[in-house]
Amino acid sequence: MKKKLIWAAEHALLVVVSFMIIFPIFWMFLTSLKRPIDAYSITFNFQPTFENFITVFRDPWNLGSMVLNSALVAGITVMIAVPCSSLAAYSFSRFRVKGRKILFFLVLSTQFIPAVVIVLPFFLMFRSLGLLDTRIALIIVNLAIVTPFVIWMIKGFIDALPVDSEEAAMIDGASRLRVIRDIVLPMATPGILTSSIFCFILTWNEFLFSLILTRRNAVTLPVGLVNFRTERGDLWELMSAAGVLITVPIFLMAILIQKHFTRGMTAGAIK
Repeated sequence: MKKKLIWAAEHALLVVVSFMIIFPIFWMFLTSLKRPIDAYSITFNFQPTFENFITVFRDPWNLGSMVLNSALVAGITVMIAVPCSSLAAYSFSRFRVKGRKILFFLVLSTQFIPAVVIVLPFFLMFRSLGLLDTRIALIIVNLAIVTPFVIWMIKGFIDALPVDSEEAAMIDGASRLRVIRDIVLPMATPGILTSSIFCFILTWNEFLFSLILTRRNAVTLPVGLVNFRTERGDLWELMSAAGVLITVPIFLMAILIQKHFTRGMTAGAIK
């Protein structure tokens, strides 16, 4: 009887938590299909329309340029951060140099600094360099944010890999770079993919730096949501449509590489 009660309580808690997570996303999707007159009413009885998804790409919203900015910034950030972080993570994992732990701690300590503390120095620096409201500025900022995190994640995966195969390859005459390319990276692929997903999500959802460092040319999707606050109030139907556009790429990536994602998270937890 006691086991049944525990089982029922666990499943009830799981249902409640799942509902709390899924319902806001479901309601956002539902609101994105409503007309303005229905968006402010709590009803499931309405005539669905896809007009909101078309409207957000028209003037004055122009969400298309924001989608392009977010995609370019997130994509380029991942393409730069992941290879560089993989090499750095391998160095921290395999080379026993003096001061290695202190250096690794210093790299991770950058994650403890609140974003609001460093946004002003970045703003002043980019203003002096003429890089305000550019994608380059956002890429540099996002690299500074995600690179320490990606190094930490990939290092955990590389630490779990056996060293024997690397040593055997180097005894046979393989260079260190060839060992990394042919042995370490293929074995660490699930972890690297996992890190790439987190890197993309963090960059895709970044809001504060995009809000402060952009005005018109390099505005990203999260900042674009603010534009839907007008004299009429919050345009929930358009904001929800834009929110769906922000959410869809993350869901698609998670579905496409779900197997690698699960393996990567498991591998990184085992040493």
